[in-house]
Amino acid sequence: MSIRPWRDITRRKSRQIMVGNVPVGGGAPITVQTMTNTLTSDAKATIAQIRLAEEAGVDIVRVSCPDEASTAAMPEICREANVPIVADIHFHYKRALEAADAGAACLRINPGNIGSAERVKEVVRAAKANGCSMRIGVNAGSLERHLLEKYGEPCPEALVESALDHARLLEDNDFFDFKISVKASDIFLAVAAYHSLSEACDYPLHLGITEAGALRGGTVKSSIGIGSMLWAGIGDTIRVSLSAQPEEEVKAGFEILKSMGLRHRGVQIISCPSCARQAFPVIKTVEVLEERLSHIHTPLSLSIIGCVVNGPGEARETDIGLTGGGQGNHMIYLSGVTDHKITDDKLVDHIVELVEAKAAEIDAAEVQEQAATLAQS
Repeated sequence: MSIRPWRDITRRKSRQIMVGNVPVGGGAPITVQTMTNTLTSDAKATIAQIRLAEEAGVDIVRVSCPDEASTAAMPEICREANVPIVADIHFHYKRALEAADAGAACLRINPGNIGSAERVKEVVRAAKANGCSMRIGVNAGSLERHLLEKYGEPCPEALVESALDHARLLEDNDFFDFKISVKASDIFLAVAAYHSLSEACDYPLHLGITEAGALRGGTVKSSIGIGSMLWAGIGDTIRVSLSAQPEEEVKAGFEILKSMGLRHRGVQIISCPSCARQAFPVIKTVEVLEERLSHIHTPLSLSIIGCVVNGPGEARETDIGLTGGGQGNHMIYLSGVTDHKITDDKLVDHIVELVEAKAAEIDAAEVQEQAATLAQS
């Protein structure tokens, strides 16, 4: 494949922190996060929701800890989760202490609303003792009163000033294992704030457009905001904030990263919108394939095109391709080359078999490569 410099993204250089066993920043792969919406005090329900997010590929999960009952459930939640758990803390510094002791990998706080300098020091002490990192989470909807009075309204300058003020509180306590977010529901405000913050510090940045909306509208809004920042090289971990179930946030996050070539997980389906030329029902076929291929984690590409106008060209660029043909005979491409034809009645089952076989082939090759590397070391 030819070199395509117009596709390159040069990522901002940042320091690296650890969220449990997951590296964030410092050139590590951009991670995908979500947040549970169950009562954290209901450990069983929260763990069940985390499982669904894990199946979707989530890297990090955040849970809210508004009360003592929530932090009391944290040991079980952290023990049962297969990914690092972030405790979301507001105002009550004791919840941060309890969450750190309970096994949280990271504390999401605003040091400025934790209380006195001594309380901030206690939280830092607990984080250090338990190997917790932190996230400073600034939000346009909850800016400090003095900043609103100073600037008159939420603006990029206010968000960045809040973030850096909070960062200094941690730095003054010799704590540097933190990432920062400056979220807003307004795309322009959030993007401008992140750009300014990216130039003002080298801490890892957690990206998000907060309160983005429902599944469809929120995904579009987040894709524009998060995507534009990623394209500029900004961002080390992302959360797509949707009024939807957590696993939907994870799926949307991976789709954003896949579309930009920043993460590769699962099957990337390239499909046409269909028209009168389609030789098979494209929309229904893609819907069924998305569902039946959701268990595939191996990165590979699949093109589903209804006719020969763009089908052959798209198939040349994908691992497996399908182009609609006349009289119910459609062409299958493997690694960009025409291979064989398939009829309507066997179409979906055959594509699923081909994808599963290709995924197994890729996985086996990776295992052999890893074994060869170990043998040489």
